[in-house]
Amino acid sequence: MDEMVQQAMAKWPNVPHCYGWLGLDMRGHWYLRDDGAQAAGAFASRLPGAKGSLLQHDKLISFIQRNYAHDDHGQWYFQNGPQRVYVELEVTPWVWRIAESLSVVSQTGITTHATRCMSDERGWVYLETPLGLGLVHTFDVETVAEALDSGHWHIERLHHSELPLRYGYVCSPATAQKKASASGAG
Repeated sequence: MDEMVQQAMAKWPNVPHCYGWLGLDMRGHWYLRDDGAQAAGAFASRLPGAKGSLLQHDKLISFIQRNYAHDDHGQWYFQNGPQRVYVELEVTPWVWRIAESLSVVSQTGITTHATRCMSDERGWVYLETPLGLGLVHTFDVETVAEALDSGHWHIERLHHSELPLRYGYVCSPATAQKKASASGAG
């Protein structure tokens, strides 16, 4: 986490969290979701306009990626100075790119390695790593197929709906917050 972010957190410790305004899609792209995008539907709904606006500012994307983390409830966020901006996930908290050497690189640029390879009923491919679970970018599915054919990896089958509970992440912190507020726990 950036030092200036840590300083801002210490200076202003009680800034309210922000929900619903940032999304991570299945290709590792970040989206800003204004009121209109949020009103159009859930980030992962694939409804027209629900994703919001694709972020294209390299320095902002880099700042988000350096300050991307999760809380004790499996909700992923971007620490924006003293404020946590919770991230709506289209699929998983990580999106993996696979190098020819089979090293695994996250959308934030962190290099790791696969410990398990899985596929769901949609044919989507996931890798478990020391960082957690992530979806393999569609451009790299061929590399995964080659690793499977060579016996480097073995694939396990699972159901898409099992993933968040099994790997301890929340796809929509905004929905979780609304439910907690409605039940009086928020």
